[in-house]
Amino acid sequence: MATGTIRAVLPDVGSRAFLRASRVALGLVVLNVVSGAAVRLSDSGLGCPDWPDCSRHRLTPPLSLHPAIEFSNRLVVVVLCLVAAAVVLLALGRRPRRGDLCWLSAGLIGGILAEAVLGGVVVYSKLNPYVVMTHFLVGIGLLTVAVVLALRAGRPAGAHGSSRGGGPGVSKVTVGVRRLGRLMIGLLLLAIAAGTATTGAGPHAGGKGARRIPVALSDMARTHAEIVIVLAAATLAMLYLLQRTKAPATVTERGRLLLGVMVAQGIVGYSQYFSHLPPLLVGVHVFGVTVLWTTMLWFYDGFTHHPVVTGERGRPDERDRPDGSTVLLGSDR
Repeated sequence: MATGTIRAVLPDVGSRAFLRASRVALGLVVLNVVSGAAVRLSDSGLGCPDWPDCSRHRLTPPLSLHPAIEFSNRLVVVVLCLVAAAVVLLALGRRPRRGDLCWLSAGLIGGILAEAVLGGVVVYSKLNPYVVMTHFLVGIGLLTVAVVLALRAGRPAGAHGSSRGGGPGVSKVTVGVRRLGRLMIGLLLLAIAAGTATTGAGPHAGGKGARRIPVALSDMARTHAEIVIVLAAATLAMLYLLQRTKAPATVTERGRLLLGVMVAQGIVGYSQYFSHLPPLLVGVHVFGVTVLWTTMLWFYDGFTHHPVVTGERGRPDERDRPDGSTVLLGSDR
């Protein structure tokens, strides 16, 4: 179908409506990660032994706990697929059209499909720990796309009518701060990968008889903790650097909130380890990962200011502020 035909078929979509849709998609991505963790922590990984049907003889699960938990996670993915498809259509119908939002919306679809395929591989590999780790990390990648989409959906278009969502923007911090911010993102990603491997070496295999990573749990937990300690030190250095370079108060406030989330996540992490990994507490820790990763991306996004440009305001009845801008996590105020 030609682009002109698509524009004729789709109704015009305002910036505020698209922002709301991106928020819903983000919430569902978080729910997908957490519900996937619930499957593993409840030993329901093979509750549905087939894929995409629950079993060879039936689509829906029998009335028992493990199949119901596993199938519920699959239903979350189905709803997420429908919402992501709607987001793509809304991006195409958004006025003015934003190329960055269209590509990110398509990225949601790609990430969901990758998650679905990996979910089938997890089942057919009988919960191979390396496939399960990959499945979780792809989920973090999908979360990244959803967060970036929500952040960009709250921005005006770039200067001179650019469709890139704010273009390069105006930096509010020094080059040194930006480099340290990228280092922090890398350290957190490394910590998440190490935490995933720690779970792979622990008791929550997702089902009875599933293989574990052949590394001592204590060794993996120690490695994970050491990376987190380095990250915390880098965050303290960041706060010092922000104060020394007289960064805007909004950036510093985000840094403090990031440190607070990091400390809370650390408390949960140590509590679950020394209490012998109770499933509920491990689930809280997984949810904390999504919150911490989202906060980290939000913090780094705050390094740049994207001024409102004439022509990228929402409809008159959609204005959240006098200047017409609508901002989710990326507010400069």
